[in-house]
Amino acid sequence: MRTTARMLMCGVVLTVFAASVGACRAAELKAGVARVDLTPPLEFHVPLGGYGERMNRPAEGVHDRIFAKALVVTAGQQKFAIVTVDIVGFPPTLKPELLERLSDGWSAGQVMLLASHSHTSIEMNAINPLNTFQIPQLGIYNSRVHEFVVDRLSEVVRQAERQLIEVSVGTTTESIDGWNRNRRGGTVTDNNLTVTRIDTALGKPLAVLVNFTAHPTFMSGEDMLFSGDWPGHLQRTVESLVADGVIAMYYNGAEGDQAPVPRSDSGTSRWERAERYGRDLGILAWKQWQATKTSADVPFVYHSRSIDLPERTWHPDFLKTGGAEYGLSEKLLQELLPVLFPKQVDCVSLRLGDLLIVGIPGEMAASLGMEIKSQVGRNTGVKNPVIGGLADEWISYMLPAEEYRRGGYESSVSFYGENLGETIVAGAIAGASELAK
Repeated sequence: MRTTARMLMCGVVLTVFAASVGACRAAELKAGVARVDLTPPLEFHVPLGGYGERMNRPAEGVHDRIFAKALVVTAGQQKFAIVTVDIVGFPPTLKPELLERLSDGWSAGQVMLLASHSHTSIEMNAINPLNTFQIPQLGIYNSRVHEFVVDRLSEVVRQAERQLIEVSVGTTTESIDGWNRNRRGGTVTDNNLTVTRIDTALGKPLAVLVNFTAHPTFMSGEDMLFSGDWPGHLQRTVESLVADGVIAMYYNGAEGDQAPVPRSDSGTSRWERAERYGRDLGILAWKQWQATKTSADVPFVYHSRSIDLPERTWHPDFLKTGGAEYGLSEKLLQELLPVLFPKQVDCVSLRLGDLLIVGIPGEMAASLGMEIKSQVGRNTGVKNPVIGGLADEWISYMLPAEEYRRGGYESSVSFYGENLGETIVAGAIAGASELAK
């Protein structure tokens, strides 16, 4: 029933809500923010996601706790929820389930789920009820964890919606060098740090959104403790420096080929490197936040576009790389792809003042993300277009055709052929460009 409901939702192209409203006035624009602890009880035997070599072993403890955070923005009858989660990714089933729980006037085009992509957090396939394959490397479905996650995500949205207050919003983007690299050996990196400041009408800090593009992969498959990796440390640093009870929300970009560059003096411990990187980047974000001015009179519109995906398939290199890591054969792939990978996907975009988030449902190469940002910026005139990576669901890696053909790990975990990247880019640009109207 959930799959049928999702297909029905995907079949409808949602248009811009109240596009004719234009800029929202100070008396109309409101926001609420909330946080819930998403660290599951260890007795749930929760596997950590991101590395097949863990063989579905459960987490052994907690290094630092993981969270889900929600920002609900409203203006008159319009409302939109951004939910950031310290998790590796979302299965396609999760967002429709969340909408069923919320029910109160929420549609797929009014919610954007954004995963940090931490590899020391809940395994994505452990919360996918369609995952019946019992493959340890892939992650085995766990109904207790599934229910726990959906319950907490619905709770955090409801909490945020109950705490609405008049706000002002501002966003700035700065380029910072030396913080990420192209892990496929290419020259393209997205070094933009984008900070959105949301204050109450009285000037008290309410929320800080931080966008930066890099894998949270300081931890390896040997590390078996829950952690938000460097994005967790970044958020705690911003919250500590801003103070006043502010909630910091991190979301990734087109990080498909982007890796973090450790700080030069952060030592050899993987945990220490993650903490140092997140703390130092958090300090940069805080300094940028201080220089960001806000306004209550800003555009607030959103849009959802359905995209038909190319035929599902796998790369010739799959069995050498991704297949070996995740214990998959061609026979298993033939059974698995039609069940776990959708034929259609939604691309949700949000414009809030000078910020425009383009949600991308997976791990996109930075060159494609930068193409989207450049074109959307020109089409809409928005100063700070960003990619919301791993948005709403994980469908695979997305590469330029020539990079897909070149092979490697990212190509082997891309399940729609060489045209997937250009398909998503075209759909995302068309959808987000509607926010200029």
